[in-house]
Amino acid sequence: MAVTDEAILKIKEMIIAGDLAPGDRLPPEKELSERLGLSRSSLREAVKALEVIRVLDVRRGDGTYVTSLEPRLLLEAMSFVVDLHDDHSVLEIFAVRRILEPAASSLAARNATEPDLDRLREVVASVDQAADVAGLVEHDLEFHRGIAEAAGNAYLASLIDSLSSHTVRARIWRGITQENAVGRTLQEHHAILDAIAAGDGDLASALTVVHVSGVEQWLRSALGPEAPKL
Repeated sequence: MAVTDEAILKIKEMIIAGDLAPGDRLPPEKELSERLGLSRSSLREAVKALEVIRVLDVRRGDGTYVTSLEPRLLLEAMSFVVDLHDDHSVLEIFAVRRILEPAASSLAARNATEPDLDRLREVVASVDQAADVAGLVEHDLEFHRGIAEAAGNAYLASLIDSLSSHTVRARIWRGITQENAVGRTLQEHHAILDAIAAGDGDLASALTVVHVSGVEQWLRSALGPEAPKL
């Protein structure tokens, strides 16, 4: 194991053991390096790496702190990787959405509170058949975000939000080029919400599969024969 990797592992073990909690300030570099049996240069490299993935927050002139470790914060590194996708790899993102979002809808049907449902109803009611494509896509993002949050799993919600926000371009082009995309999207949202409100997880899941795969299939057709089969 590389020395830097060992340093990262030891800091992680301190967090897991509770020696360092969210918001805690790390001991001074000299003290921590001696405590962990590491060189100061190795410790610095480990801190830099953990700062990139938002585990640590280096505040110049103040010290280094453990972040809140909230799911949304920790998954930001994955969001950076997803930013590097091309039109073909975005199909893989849709394939992952097709796995995760139906599960979120099913969980939402079981766990959504009345305020959660009220919020989703407001989102659905905020647009109509005359909505422009940009407004529809923003509505779509907000709708899926609300379902994921209503599912009651913060990691799942953060993961879905990160993936969903990186499919905006494909959704916009579908809205521009596919006939009745706006009306179809709104009808599907209404149906999914009705299933969630009724507590029917199986139906909510099935409707979400159809909904997400609609854009996926449009993109596959647009890319032509070179589109990967997932």
